[in-house]
Amino acid sequence: MNIIQTIEQEQLKPQTSKFKVGDTVRVHTRVVEGDKERIQIYTGIVMGFRGRGLNEAFTVRRISYGEGVERVFPIHSPRIAKVEIERSGSVRRAKLNYLRGRKGKGATTVREEAQQLAK
Repeated sequence: MNIIQTIEQEQLKPQTSKFKVGDTVRVHTRVVEGDKERIQIYTGIVMGFRGRGLNEAFTVRRISYGEGVERVFPIHSPRIAKVEIERSGSVRRAKLNYLRGRKGKGATTVREEAQQLAK
């Protein structure tokens, strides 16, 4: 078991940004097209986390052309350049699956942090 743990430890990203469920984030992913590489940005609400260690991943949901789109990103993937927090959200649960049933603005908004509302 120690060999597996040491290999996993080498592949972990040293610095991961601290974001939580309910935050609106911009995920910068590296996309390879032929011999070129570019950065593509995916913006949405973090719906939940799953896994531990090297297998940890998070789900981001956004509304694209009136249709809900979810994408799962591994946190320690070399394809993820960075994750920026656009807006902090305040939620009371670990998974926001209830957003799937909502329509319109209710599907994209989560209550903002109390700190930001006081400003």
